[in-house]
Parts: sequence; C-alpha cells; structure tokens
Amino acid sequence: MRPGALLLAALLALLPAAAPAQGPGVTGRLQHYRNFPSAHAAPRDVTVWLPADYDPAGPPYSVLYMHDGQNLFDPATGYGGKEWGVDEAVARLTAEGAIRPTIVVGIWNTPARLREYVPSRAFDRLPARYMDRVRGLYGGDPLSDGYLRFIVGELKPFIDRSYNTAPERGRTAIMGSSMGGLISLYALAEYPEVFGGAGMVSTHWPLLLPREGQELSEEDRDAVASAFEGYLRSALPWPGRHLLYFDHGSETLDRHYAAYQQRIDRLVAGRGWSRDRDWISRNFPGAAHNEDSWRARVEIPLRFLLGPR
Repeated sequence: MRPGALLLAALLALLPAAAPAQGPGVTGRLQHYRNFPSAHAAPRDVTVWLPADYDPAGPPYSVLYMHDGQNLFDPATGYGGKEWGVDEAVARLTAEGAIRPTIVVGIWNTPARLREYVPSRAFDRLPARYMDRVRGLYGGDPLSDGYLRFIVGELKPFIDRSYNTAPERGRTAIMGSSMGGLISLYALAEYPEVFGGAGMVSTHWPLLLPREGQELSEEDRDAVASAFEGYLRSALPWPGRHLLYFDHGSETLDRHYAAYQQRIDRLVAGRGWSRDRDWISRNFPGAAHNEDSWRARVEIPLRFLLGPR
C-alpha cells in the first residue's frame, strides 16, 4: 500500500462511529462524524444526510457536497438558529421525481473558513495591495488547495466506501453560499474529473466589503473581477460535461454582487457554455444574504444540478 493510502487508512481509523445528530424537524436521517481528520486541512465535523428510505443495497445515490454544513439541516446547529432546509427540499424533490435520489454531505466550517474558501489561484492574480488587504481580513494566505485535497482525496473516498453512492463525475455535485460559492466554483475548476456540477449561491465575489454606508470603488471591483476572470479563462472546463449555477439577491451583502456576476456571466458565455442548458445565472430582487433567502430558493439549484438527465 502506498504511504498516502496508509496515512489515509490511519486517519480514518480514528473516526468515531456515526451517530444520530438531529432535531425533531429533520427529514430523513443524519449521521454525524466529529473531528473528521485530514492530512491536508484542519479536522472538522461532517454531517451526512440520508433519505428516510435509504437502501444500502439498491441503486446507487448521487452525492451533493455542501459547505457550511452546520447550517443545512437543523436549526439547532444553524447560524442564528436558521438553516437551509436542504433535507426537506431534497426529500420533496426526490418524491416528485424532479431530482435523482441523493445523499447530502454537509462539511462544517472551521475558524479558518475565509482562508479555506478563498480560491488560491484567483487570489494569486490580485494586485499586491489587494492581496495584503485580503490577508489582513482573513488572517493569512488561502488554505483552499488543502481544503479541496481533503474533500477530494479523503472525504469523498470515505463517503464512497461507507455509503451506496454513484462515485462518477456526472453523479457528484458541490454547492455553497457566499464564500462557499467561491470554493464550489474553485472545486469544479480544479477537479473537473470529480465534480459534474457546482452551485454558487450569493457568491461573495468582492472578497472585501466597503465601510458601512459606502459602496465598493470601481477600482476595487475591477481588481477582483479581473483576478477571477484571469483564473477562469484558463481553468474553466469546456462546456458539455458540467453544470454551473450562479445566483444573487439585491439586499444586504448581495447588493454588491451584480456587477461581478455580469462579468463572470460574459466570460462563461464566451467560453461557449449554453445558458439555461449548461449554466444558469439568476437574480432574485429583494433577496438578502441569509439562510432564509437561500432556503426560499434552494430547490432551483437542486433541480438544475441533480435533475434526471
């Protein structure tokens, strides 16, 4: 066995047995792994959602990996007592035949969330002064490459061994909101052979925010948009085998996102992606940057990324 495989086996041997961890309002079953170890990133909790009728011996399930995992299923662990209602949405859409039977893997964030979710190769294209501002706010350089190695090289193999999954690209998607949107796009661009679809909800393109009551300058917008454009121009896969979902609202933090998203939309279209077939970009007037807004529209990316094709 290769040294890397030995290390992974040793790390996974430290895992506790999965245990139920759910409130009374959760649909389906949750299995929770505390302090999932990694050779590439800080340990963190992982919650796996299974449909109520999950069959370990039946047809294999698609898998959706989601960031900020504590905010997805249970208000008892969600930010501010709120959650996305992903369990109810996936169960309802599956029953309707709108999506394929799916397992959802909620990857909890850590105190290094900002550093783990900022795409390293886009960060490297920022002007030096902007890099320094991001480092100062986030607490250091990006850790996203290690975070993705953890997901792709450690967590996904564990999920595929432990559950009845369809491991191929076309049955594997990744999704998140805010900075979780950025790291989802980065995951698909860096590992196009692993992820067939990525959902970017309220994507936090600016990286930094203006002072209260102020707007981002045109110079600031251009600096970060150009960095993402430069990265995606070479890293985004050619169309035909992947799906991209983007959206944003118009209130609170989301009010800053439209100008960035318009530039990314033009780049994606310029790469030959067919809108509403290969990718979707939606604006939701009146929607804010919070779990209530994401819960209200989560069915849209779920239908697009996980629908029968």
